[in-house]
Amino acid sequence: MEPVTLPNGGWRDRPGLETLVTALDATHGGARYVGGAVRDTLLGLPVSDIDLATRFAPKDVIARLEGAGIKAVPTGLAHGTITAVSSGTVVEVTTLRRDVSTDGRHATVAFTDDWQEDAARRDFTINALFADPVHGTVYDWFGGLEDLREGRVRFIGDPFRRIAEDHLRILRFFRFHARFGRVIDPAGLDACTVRANDLMALSRERIAAEVLKLLVAPRAVPVVALMVEHGIFRPVLPEIEDVAALAALADRETAAGIAPDPIRRLAALITPAAAEAVGARLRLSNVDRKRLEAAGGPIGDEGPRPLAFRIGIESAIDRLLLAGQPLDELADWSPPRLPISGGALVARGMAKGPDVARALRQIEERWIAEGFPDAARTDQIAQDVLDQLLQRSSSA
Repeated sequence: MEPVTLPNGGWRDRPGLETLVTALDATHGGARYVGGAVRDTLLGLPVSDIDLATRFAPKDVIARLEGAGIKAVPTGLAHGTITAVSSGTVVEVTTLRRDVSTDGRHATVAFTDDWQEDAARRDFTINALFADPVHGTVYDWFGGLEDLREGRVRFIGDPFRRIAEDHLRILRFFRFHARFGRVIDPAGLDACTVRANDLMALSRERIAAEVLKLLVAPRAVPVVALMVEHGIFRPVLPEIEDVAALAALADRETAAGIAPDPIRRLAALITPAAAEAVGARLRLSNVDRKRLEAAGGPIGDEGPRPLAFRIGIESAIDRLLLAGQPLDELADWSPPRLPISGGALVARGMAKGPDVARALRQIEERWIAEGFPDAARTDQIAQDVLDQLLQRSSSA
């Protein structure tokens, strides 16, 4: 096979990167780019995170970086990872490793100077590609380049063994397939299906992170359908049984020009009654839990703008898209603020107390019903409400 050279991709010109690779003696094989930056550059995709693998031990990495005036943060020292900040460019630098022991959730590692040994411990062939920072030469020991060309996500070595090392690789297999795959790897699919129950041993936070990333991948809908067919979700998210609502939502997002959203898409996969339990089980943030629970609520007959005023633009878009309702009225619209305050009612002679809050609610309801009129009309509504309250109090 002809040697492959990594294209520039733009990211290789980031400030401070040349200083960093020089500090790690890349000219003499001391460091290589690895993982997503290499994979995505070869696919012509934008690169966000940059990872460097190095032969130097962590303490030597820190010494070399600091000697070059580069900030070194020991973010994962036990696993050999140093976060380098060079002229504002952030790079994860990790010493070459081999696994000593694994339990499906955590790994104990030892450091090595063997590039292939480090590559062999990675999950998929497309994630085990290295590139020389100076010349751009790509190193591929497990057929990752061919798998990239074919659109295939394939475990390195025996899929069952790789899943036993880290159970999260089951979900990662499908997430990467949803992002990069065109041809499913039958050996990987079989292993994930057989070992799906291993997901129960994982923290719910790790499961949530993978599932939410998967749901916004380009081929999320067919891949989720494949996962449902093979019972992948059943051990940890048995509520996910059908993808019809997700498929419809994805089509509506595309038609409306709305970016796919993981919480909205998760809501499409479960019933509204299950939202509270699923949000708690996945340990979503309070904000995401509330949004998940709100997504399946009723639309009502007031219209999109009153709905958005009451529950917020984001949740209103969720409900409307899930219900197949148009979003036209919300385009370039922001919920206004009620142009009158409790203080203004007191200034008009209303006594301070709970009656002020009740009056404001009545004013707000009429203001919403009239389509959020301006301050002048709101003053008229307020005066009408005050007059009615005074009449009732005088006749009591």
